[in-house]
Amino acid sequence: MLRDYQKINRRKSRTVNVGKVKIGGNNPIAVQTMTNTLTSDSKETIAQIERAAKLGADVVRVSVPDKDSSNALKEIVKHSSVPIVADIHFHYQRAIEAAKNGAACIRINPGNIGNIDRIKEVIKAAKDYNCSIRIGVNAGSLEKQILDKHSEPNPVALVESAKLNIKILEDNDFTNFKISVKSSDIFMSVEAYNKLSEICDYPLHLGITEAGGKRTGSIKSSIGIGNLLLKGIGDTIRVSLSDEPEEEVRVGFEILKSLGLRNRGVKIISCPSCARQQFQVIDTVKNLEKKLDDISTPITVSIIGCVVNGPGEATMTDIGVTGGGNGTHMIYLDGKKNNVVKNIDLEEYLEKLIRERSNNIQMVK
Repeated sequence: MLRDYQKINRRKSRTVNVGKVKIGGNNPIAVQTMTNTLTSDSKETIAQIERAAKLGADVVRVSVPDKDSSNALKEIVKHSSVPIVADIHFHYQRAIEAAKNGAACIRINPGNIGNIDRIKEVIKAAKDYNCSIRIGVNAGSLEKQILDKHSEPNPVALVESAKLNIKILEDNDFTNFKISVKSSDIFMSVEAYNKLSEICDYPLHLGITEAGGKRTGSIKSSIGIGNLLLKGIGDTIRVSLSDEPEEEVRVGFEILKSLGLRNRGVKIISCPSCARQQFQVIDTVKNLEKKLDDISTPITVSIIGCVVNGPGEATMTDIGVTGGGNGTHMIYLDGKKNNVVKNIDLEEYLEKLIRERSNNIQMVK
């Protein structure tokens, strides 16, 4: 149960449809990722999409850089269990083809999609095929006139680009869209989103673009995206990592879970370990995180190596273990002492306990 000081008041936004997923309003904040396979290789792309979907990805984006990718999109959409967003740069015809081939959303970058007539053709295709649009403003590819005016990317320039393109869509009677104003700079991104959130009620897609590898990218994204989510800003997120899409999904959900905005899968609370630990905490946590990846049932687990904080943390989790001396450990269920285990494979025991809890919850549902 969330306490008053833990509650986030989300910005009121309108709702748009990305296939079967509703973005904005009171709907859950959606987690997105993007494939890194060759889209023209539909088999590999579909397999990657499904791996991400099993981890909870609500929407998956695929790049459509050429005609072969555009042709493969129809097969990808047909076999995908989640809505597909077509990522379009430079070639407006690819956007039109994507709408025709079943994409649930088209992501266009206003700075490189072409002149107003081409944008109008993309809007018409989106209308004709019931496809939403994401205006993807990026600090690395702003419109020439906006860059000339501001000399360099900055928050005001990002928002100016967003406003310009919002007007184009609205002038063409199209409102089924969301917006992003991304930069690889946290401060620029956060300030741009803050400004944009005050002048429109369209859903906002959050992200720190080109954030880096697994460690640096996760940290940068957590700071930037988390900063905005704490203020109630954001309706869908993508953690951009130089890593596999599955890792983006994992980190995305961890950000949302840490803020109480989504509650999916096993949430492990564990100590960093020290000389007082009575079992190998770090190895236990690492291995359990990998083994329990497939569980979607919300379960909290505390894994604490000694009695300093173990009993206290266990009172706030579904399942808990506190390390004791001589290979003897206390197990807690629903915050209460349940039993003592001794000289067992603790990792195996906890996995079994967690899976049984997950199965029981699913049976009740």
